[in-house]
Amino acid sequence: MARRRTDPAITWAKGLERRRPGLMDDVLAGLQALYGTPRWKPRLDPISELVTTILSQNTSDVNAARAFDALRARYADWSAVERAPVRQLASTIKSGGLADQKAPRIKAALKATRSKTGDYDLSFLKELPPLEARDWLTAIPGIGPKTASIVMLFCFGVPLMPVDTHVERVSKRIGLLPPKASLNFAHDAWLHLVEPARMYEAHVALIRHGRGHCDALRPQCDTCPLRARCRFVNRRAP
Repeated sequence: MARRRTDPAITWAKGLERRRPGLMDDVLAGLQALYGTPRWKPRLDPISELVTTILSQNTSDVNAARAFDALRARYADWSAVERAPVRQLASTIKSGGLADQKAPRIKAALKATRSKTGDYDLSFLKELPPLEARDWLTAIPGIGPKTASIVMLFCFGVPLMPVDTHVERVSKRIGLLPPKASLNFAHDAWLHLVEPARMYEAHVALIRHGRGHCDALRPQCDTCPLRARCRFVNRRAP
């Protein structure tokens, strides 16, 4: 009989709880004290969220919003965006940066959605198991687990953690993730680190913490409520 393969993400999460019991609860409590408890509510419609997230890759939210506004101003509907020549679309969204890469990704995402549903409607994803939904999205060229998880979490409240630069940095500094964990591993590990009902809370709080107290260059460790359990402050923190 073939031996069943162990999931390294599950192994990590179980080992972390054994070695550092209650760590996730303490982290969430500390973040809650700083930022309160965010309440989930949908932002954009799913296809707009997907396109906006593609535009936000490797640029600021301001630039992505500017590019999205330009796209919507030029094209009457998503069908027109899908039919647009790549060069024309890239010129339209150039304010978002990396337009030559993002234009074909947007067209591929729209084509995949239309081919699946006959329209530009991603609502079918909320009926799928979370990892199946993520896999469907990441099968589209240029869509990685972070982009897919943003769509699922922010549009449908599905408990997938989008691991951006802030989430990754804070998680690794605290020790919630291994120091050299890949982004793919990080996305899988987060499925087992926090209870599903608190995934949105954890995501929003970690981003806020990464932009504030846990800045990449100037972390405010002295006033951080997580310092007692943070391996960046103390490599032997419990």
